[in-house]
Amino acid sequence: MDSILFVKTSSLGDVVHHLPAVTDVRQRFPGARLSWVVEELFEPLARLHPAIDAVIPVATRRWRSRPLAPATWGDFAETMQRLREERFDRIIDTQGLIRSALLARRAAGEHHGYDAASIKEPLASRFYDVKHKVARDLHAVTRNRALTAAALGYEPAEAIDYGLMRPAQPAGERQALLLHGTSQRSKEWRESHWTDLGRWLRREGFEISLLWGSDDERRRAERLASAIPEARVLDRAPLDIVASHIAKATLVIGVDTGLLHLAAAYRVPLVGVYTGSEPALTGPVGGGPMRVIGSAGARPEVNDVIVAVEALLG
Repeated sequence: MDSILFVKTSSLGDVVHHLPAVTDVRQRFPGARLSWVVEELFEPLARLHPAIDAVIPVATRRWRSRPLAPATWGDFAETMQRLREERFDRIIDTQGLIRSALLARRAAGEHHGYDAASIKEPLASRFYDVKHKVARDLHAVTRNRALTAAALGYEPAEAIDYGLMRPAQPAGERQALLLHGTSQRSKEWRESHWTDLGRWLRREGFEISLLWGSDDERRRAERLASAIPEARVLDRAPLDIVASHIAKATLVIGVDTGLLHLAAAYRVPLVGVYTGSEPALTGPVGGGPMRVIGSAGARPEVNDVIVAVEALLG
C-alpha cells in the first residue's frame, strides 16, 4: 500500500474524530504516503497529525457563499486539478455525504465508503467502488476506524490513539480552560452556571481562560470574564494555536463542542457538560482522564460539575 487519500472535510469534531484512523493506518503501513482532503478552515488540524504527508484543502463553504464569482470557479478548478495529480491505491471517504463522495470521486484510485444502510446520505454510496457495512449506532471515532480498517484489510486495535503529543506541564500550574461556545443553543449551559463554576475554580487556585469562535461567543466570554475574578478571554486564533492552548491546560470543561474532542485527543483532563445531546455517539473518548455528565433533557447543575472535577483530579 503506497498511497492513501482520506476524505473527511468537516466539521471540527468530525475532523478530530478521524485522527485515530490516521494513527491506525500509519502503524500498519509505515511507508505509505497519507493525504487528507479537508475544509480549508480545518487544514491546521489535519496538519497536526505527524503521519499526514499532504493536505488538500477545499473551500466548499466559501464556494457555496459565492457560487457565481470568477474567483470561486478558478479556485474550484485548481482544487479539482490537484485532486487528479496523483493516483491513490485507496481513497476512503469517512464523511459519507454526497458532497464528500463527489470530491472523493474526482481523485483517481479505488474508492471506498459506507454502504447505503450505513451512511448518512444513502445516495453518496453510489459513488464508491467498494462499499462497507458499519453499524450506525457506533461512536463516530469507532465508525471512522472501522471503515478505514475495512477498506485497507486490517483489524483496528482496541486502544484509541489520536497521534497528538501533549507538551510537558509546568509543575504547580493550574490552568482551567472553559469551552462555553457550541453550535446549537440546546447544547449551551447557563451563563450563571459558568460564573458560579468559574468562581469556585478560582477559589481552588485555578487560572481561568475562555475561548470563543463567533461574535456571540466573544460577548458571552467577556461577560463571564467580568464576573469571574481575573479570568481572561483569549484572542481568536487559527485552530493550531487554539489546539496549543488546549494542550497546555491543566483542566478543560466544556459543552458539546468540537474543541472538547480536541482536549480528549491531547489527553487533557476534561469534564464534558452535555445538555441537549447524547454523549454515547459523539461524546469525548480517549485514553485521558475524563468525566462526561448530563444528556439531552438532563442538564447538569453546577454542583454536578464540581463533583466531577473533584473526582477527576482527586
